[in-house]
Amino acid sequence: MRIEIDDRSGFCFGVVRAIGEAERALAAGGTVYSLGDIVHNRMEVQRLEGLGLRTVSHAEMERLGGERLFIRAHGEPPATYARAAALGIELIDATCPVVARLQRRVQRAHEAMRAVGGQVVILGKRGHAEIVGLTGQVADPTLVVETLGDLDSIDFTRPVYLLSQTTQSIALFERLSAELRRRASDPAAVTVEDTICRQVSGREEHLAAFARRFDTVVFVSGGKSSNGKVLFEVCRAANPATQRIEEPSELRDEWFRGAGSVGICGATSTPRWLMQQTADTIRARYGAGSGEAPARRDK
Repeated sequence: MRIEIDDRSGFCFGVVRAIGEAERALAAGGTVYSLGDIVHNRMEVQRLEGLGLRTVSHAEMERLGGERLFIRAHGEPPATYARAAALGIELIDATCPVVARLQRRVQRAHEAMRAVGGQVVILGKRGHAEIVGLTGQVADPTLVVETLGDLDSIDFTRPVYLLSQTTQSIALFERLSAELRRRASDPAAVTVEDTICRQVSGREEHLAAFARRFDTVVFVSGGKSSNGKVLFEVCRAANPATQRIEEPSELRDEWFRGAGSVGICGATSTPRWLMQQTADTIRARYGAGSGEAPARRDK
């Protein structure tokens, strides 16, 4: 059996930057609090908790006066910054630059739509941390759509400005854009701005090609990862023998019976060390060979 780790899977730039910021803060000593999971990967969160990181909710901010609070790559609305300042909390802001740029675009989109009585629509997952930060940029309501069926909530007699969460599928965004223009009273009044991160979206075609090369594919991703759900479906569509796990203990013997090759890949929130640990576990159990390059850590 040959085993190979996808060399393009693992942390994206924004997550690498956030993890690095957290590790530097922790190395300085003391506890650092993260407002929500620093990354949507339970195993990486546990690793950082071992270094002194503590995850807290917005409701717990009241007791953090004088403490250091980490803003993760997903970003936060302006209200969070104002509240932290009022409570005397020291912020470590690791908002991904791509997300920060999108937050400014959301503000500009609302300004444009106010002038013409229009509406701002964002393709994204409701309740996702990035979406909460985006919709909180202004007081005006923002419509969040997840599927084509959600377009029924849009008033097609009014102008529409469409944006997207950075980790969404390009194919879905394009389908939504086409359907918006088809149903609009005035297609010229529909503004479409593709704000999907290409470091994320560019992985779809690559992962599909990667998955086709193997008898079995193991996709490593946290259960909370929106990006992980999208990329897993890409792999499974390309190769039905794709299985998803959060950690190596979830590997099942039947996945590898008769397999001559195994590919391991993951989401933008999946640490390289976890994919390597998965490869090592498969190798130890089934005597697999190795076709991957030497392991490296995402830092």
